[in-house]
Order: sequence, then C-alpha cells, then structure tokens
Amino acid sequence: MRQLQPLSPEPQPSRASAERQIFGFDAFTPKEIAQRVEKNGVIKARLPFLPMAMLGIVAGGFIGLGAMYYTLVISDAELGFAASRVLGGVAFTLGLILVVMAGAELFTGNNFLVMAWAEGQITTSEVVRNWLVVYFTNAFGAIALAIVIFLSHYPDMNDGNVGRAAIRLAAYKASLPFWTAFFKGVLCNMLVCLGLWVAMAGRSVTDKILAMIFPISAFVACGYEHCIANLYIIPLGILLANFGALPPGIDVSSLGVAGLLSNLVPVTLGNIVGGSVLVGLVYYAIYRKGLRS
Repeated sequence: MRQLQPLSPEPQPSRASAERQIFGFDAFTPKEIAQRVEKNGVIKARLPFLPMAMLGIVAGGFIGLGAMYYTLVISDAELGFAASRVLGGVAFTLGLILVVMAGAELFTGNNFLVMAWAEGQITTSEVVRNWLVVYFTNAFGAIALAIVIFLSHYPDMNDGNVGRAAIRLAAYKASLPFWTAFFKGVLCNMLVCLGLWVAMAGRSVTDKILAMIFPISAFVACGYEHCIANLYIIPLGILLANFGALPPGIDVSSLGVAGLLSNLVPVTLGNIVGGSVLVGLVYYAIYRKGLRS
C-alpha cells in the first residue's frame, strides 16, 4: 500500500512581502528601494565614458525642456501667483519624467551614488568621475537647448511675455545672495531625490510618474534652486537680454558669466548636501547600515 508523503510546510512570506501587505499596496518597500539605489549606483559609477557623457547631454536637455514648459505657464499673468507656480511646477516635472522613463544621467539624481560609496561598493574616485562627467555634460545639453530655444523664437509667444518671464526668472536667479542660493539648493535636491526615491517604489510607468509629481512640482513652486535647470534658464536669459528685444523695466545687470557662476557655485553645493546627505546618507543609515546593527 502506497505511503502518503507528509505535507510540505507552506512557504513563509518574505519580510518584503509581509511589509507590502502591511503597506497595503504593491510597491517596493523602502528597504528594497535602498538596495536598488545602491545597485544602480554601482552601475552608474562604472558606465564607460561615452555612454555616460551622451546620457548626461540628454539629461541636460530633458531638464531644459521642463524649464521651458514651466516658463510658458508662468508667463500667463491671469493665472495668479499660486496657480501659476503650482501648474508651472507640474509642467516642470516633464524633465524628471523624461530622465527616469527615457533614461538619462542627471547630476542631482546621481547624488544617490553616496549610498553605494558608503557601502564600499564604489570608490571615491568613481563617484567624483561620475559627478564631473555628468555635471559638465548636463551643462552642455542644457546650454545647447537654450541656444536652440532662443533661435526658435519660442520666447516671442504670448506677445513676448514668455521671453519677459524668462528674463525676469534668470535675472532673479543670477542676483541671489550666496547663502540664499545655497539653502534653496539644499531644499531643491532634497525634494528631487525624494521624488526619485518614491518613483523607485513603483512597478509601472503610471506609478513612477504619479510618485514624482508632488515632490518635483513642490520644489519648483516654492522657488528652490536646481543647478542643471539653471544652466538652461540663466543662459537663455543672457541670450534674450543681449540679443533679443529687451523688455523695459527689467534689471539685467546680473545677467552675464559672473551672474551665472555666482548662482551655480552655491546652488551646486546645496544640491549635493540636499541630495547626498539629507536623503542618500540618511536613508543609507536607516535601511542599509541601521538594519544590520
């Protein structure tokens, strides 16, 4: 007579699966996001130069497209202050959506490399190499787009109000005091990296886009400073102030190379602190190092 085989024990749900049941939706858990960010950091840091550079140029252009869209929205004075800022912020999200979904290397997002660095998966020289290559290729892409936008006469839309809005925005950014620009940079990349973090929780295109909209639009609506976006906005303002029909009543004395650098230095440093320290290293301490101790 055939003997009955004992029933095998039911497989126990993984910790991640149990956490997903607690959260109540099908998304990657914060711990899983930390693991994915670390893995992606290793891949990004070791990209060959040519793909890294080309993806950096593309990302600079993508962020410029988001800033272009934002400028169109804020050129409509009838919207009112809050409405134009919020709708403009949502429009700017286009840039980050393209970076994430189409694929690109963005300096502010690559501040997450510190998680792989803190884990000992990549070296300091690999982080610095990635940041330098991506930063300067982002700059090339953003400035190149600004030139194309200027030549397209896009700023002439809305009876020239798009151009006036672009010049006012650029002049304001180029005249910010150092520490104001720095702390605006900190807050900006804290929100950008949080937007990218929550996007990595999603499993579908829709999940990722919806997750990014609020953090990204918040930083734009609140007037915080993004170094790569400024590499489109300020050069476009310089072109319009020097070679376009200068609108009356706008002080453009800050629009030049000195004004651009006076913005980029504190904003870039602030972006690094906001993204690398306040998001990357904090979440590393919680979800990678903290859960092992």
